[in-house]
Amino acid sequence: MNQIRILDIAGSPFEMGRAHGEAFRNSIVHFTEERVALSADPKWSGQALGEAEVLALAEACVSEHERYSPDLFEELLGLSEATGLSPAQLIVNGGFTDFIDAVYNAYQQPNPVPANAGADNCTAFLVPDALGENQQGFFGQTWDMHDTATQHVIMLRGQPADKPGFLAFTTVGCVGMLGMNTEGVAIGINNLSATDGQVGVTWPFVIRKALAQATAEAALECVTEAKLAGAHNFLILDKTGAGYNVEAMPSRSEVTALESDVIVHTNHCLVPETLSVERKREPDAQAHSENRLRQGYKLLDKPSITETDLQALTRDPEYICTVSSPPRHIETCGAAIMRPASGDFWAVWGLPSENQYEHFRVT
Repeated sequence: MNQIRILDIAGSPFEMGRAHGEAFRNSIVHFTEERVALSADPKWSGQALGEAEVLALAEACVSEHERYSPDLFEELLGLSEATGLSPAQLIVNGGFTDFIDAVYNAYQQPNPVPANAGADNCTAFLVPDALGENQQGFFGQTWDMHDTATQHVIMLRGQPADKPGFLAFTTVGCVGMLGMNTEGVAIGINNLSATDGQVGVTWPFVIRKALAQATAEAALECVTEAKLAGAHNFLILDKTGAGYNVEAMPSRSEVTALESDVIVHTNHCLVPETLSVERKREPDAQAHSENRLRQGYKLLDKPSITETDLQALTRDPEYICTVSSPPRHIETCGAAIMRPASGDFWAVWGLPSENQYEHFRVT
């Protein structure tokens, strides 16, 4: 069984970044090199580019990250010092799936390439208090990616000097992919693909800025006020039961408040406003996303939902738990389920169908 590697980071932003970089330096360098190469691969970004072109665009995004969150940028500088990688390279490492939207739009070709299905396999869900066990809601998701990413999964247990503590499920070199803080705010994502990518902020900075907030409403503002580099769907839930689903494209977004019914989201846009800037999708990928959406709602059609039900959803062999196979070699690299009202956080590294969830508390 895979047991999640936990890294404790604390202190100033720079100190936290440096500790992260020192703990996983070699792995971060390897993962970054891989993701820079994938960003130049037409199967992902739609363009055949050189590394210099990729990093030039990433360099243009550096100042946007510093402007959006000076504290997180300091953390990125700590990572940079410890690993010898530039902030631009680390932006590609963590924000890869947003960054390829920016690459796609910056270097468009006459015959656009459909979005790579490899970034489109996550299934995420919000359960309202009314349907959660003990009248407490849940957020959860699978995280699916190219199978070489699985080895890089870690859990950051952070205690910033002047902000809420947090647990962040992430990969080496990335400041955070999804998580929950001591204020009872949980946030996660599933990928979307956009034609309106731009020089901007990548999604891990949005996740971590949201994890510095005390309410779902404040976390929502971190999403809607960001100049986003690419497209993601964000899901937010706090300890009071307030929650939101946000289809966030660089040029527009659609916010849906959590009410009395479950919200499930996969990897395709659901409203005309965001569909208008969605990148063309491969038919098989679109069908798979639609099947996962239906399956998620089917499995959560219950009068009361527990963490066991949600863990079973992530293990669903028919549509949701993806096992790596050629030619794409995409798999479910991990999953997480959070209950902000109680501080409970369950996470699994690797395939949920083959590994056990571990229980954490955010207090």
